[in-house]
Amino acid sequence: MKRINLATKIFIGLILGVLVGLVVPADFAKSYIQPLGELFMRLIKMVIVPLIFSTLVVGASSVGDVKKLGRMGGKTVAYYISTTAIAIAIGMTLANMIQPGAGIQIPVDTNYQATESPGIIAMILQIIPANPLEDLVKGNMLQIVVFALFVGVAITFVGKKAEPVRNFFEGFSEIVFVITNFVMALAPIGVFGLMVPVVAVHGLAVLAPMAKIILVVFLACFIHAAFIYSAAIKFIGKASPIKFYKAMFPALLVAFSTCSSAAALPSTFRSVEDGLGVSKDVSSFVLSLGSTINSDGAAIYQGVAALFVAQVYGLDLTIAQQFTIVLTGTLASLGAAGVPGAALIMLTMVLSSVGLPLEGIALVAGVDRILDMARTTLNVAGDASAAMIVGNSENDPVPSANFSV
Repeated sequence: MKRINLATKIFIGLILGVLVGLVVPADFAKSYIQPLGELFMRLIKMVIVPLIFSTLVVGASSVGDVKKLGRMGGKTVAYYISTTAIAIAIGMTLANMIQPGAGIQIPVDTNYQATESPGIIAMILQIIPANPLEDLVKGNMLQIVVFALFVGVAITFVGKKAEPVRNFFEGFSEIVFVITNFVMALAPIGVFGLMVPVVAVHGLAVLAPMAKIILVVFLACFIHAAFIYSAAIKFIGKASPIKFYKAMFPALLVAFSTCSSAAALPSTFRSVEDGLGVSKDVSSFVLSLGSTINSDGAAIYQGVAALFVAQVYGLDLTIAQQFTIVLTGTLASLGAAGVPGAALIMLTMVLSSVGLPLEGIALVAGVDRILDMARTTLNVAGDASAAMIVGNSENDPVPSANFSV
């Protein structure tokens, strides 16, 4: 009898979660089923910091050539920033066309307190870790990434004397991957536990007034994945988009159901290395970096949400203001951590940049989890496409590049 693969099990858990969520009471779902999802997410959070730190150190130190490392880093960041700017432009174009907030009057939840977002200068300064150990304990991903890159580059400069340190991190990363495999075996149960309360609490009726913004965000994410990523994969990566998405399906399922690119990272590593044939050196560097700074889905969400809030409040934004949203949204997305709800926090920066009322965040907060499914899935697809493209450009053979559409 053929064994059911993990992706199929996760998909079954997702469907069962939706079906059960439609019939069980919300209180029951939150009290007795949601803990299954919370347990899975806690296990993921347990491994994600050591996984990202160790793989980035190994990835940065494995390159050997500091110039090559800088070249890879430049290509990766340039790709992420370019696709993020395009993503927010697509989202805002659709929001201007469909007008999701026009004619909608939704009472604002006065209990919702918008989290104040730091300014751009403060964000840049906060990237540099003042206390790396504290950042590791608190899980501050941007600071962890920067510190890991410093350690990896320093190992390369030191050379043979630092080989024991590099070997330690390489062995440690293998241990973390084994633990991660144990955790991912529980993914179908975790996905079930995450989906049931979402459906039970929100139901279908509550989505009616927000249907347009959900449609715009999901449509923008689909367009970005189907056209922008596919074009980059085909013409820059010299590979088949169909083969790419087929290989990435398990990781995208995890991203969709957990709403966390960090939670999907173990599956992403497996899909990129085994399914797409990208070397571990490239995947360790590009994917770990991408899980922290690449947020095309969040960029789409921020652009659409800003226009949605303006439309609900009856405010007309000028071209200059919309350009400001594109710029601020791109920068804000680079700072969105790979955890659920981060984009909602970064939205405060975008709204503040054009003088929109922060109370408007409450308008989309209720369906944020649903929107998070689409944007996180897009983020993971973007990370994987970058790994494949950068690997190909560095003469790192990608077997799937031999396939044509």
